[in-house]
Amino acid sequence: MRILKKISQSRRDFIAIYICEHCKKEEQGNGYDDTFFHSEVIPKMKCKSCGKIASKNYELMKTKYPDNLQV
Repeated sequence: MRILKKISQSRRDFIAIYICEHCKKEEQGNGYDDTFFHSEVIPKMKCKSCGKIASKNYELMKTKYPDNLQV
C-alpha cells in the first residue's frame, strides 16, 4: 500500500486514501506522520483485496514536520 492522498491531518495524526500498487484497490485509513510509520508500517500494510504488500522499490513520502519537532 502507499498513500494516494491525505484527506485531513491534525498534528501528526492523519486520514488518507491508501492505494495498492498491485491491484489499484483504494482504502481509507488512519496514519501517523513520522518516519517510522512511513518507512515501516505503510510498506507492510496488506491489501484487503489481493493480500500483497508494497514492492521493494517503495518510495517514502516525506513527513509534514521533522521527527524531532514536537507538534
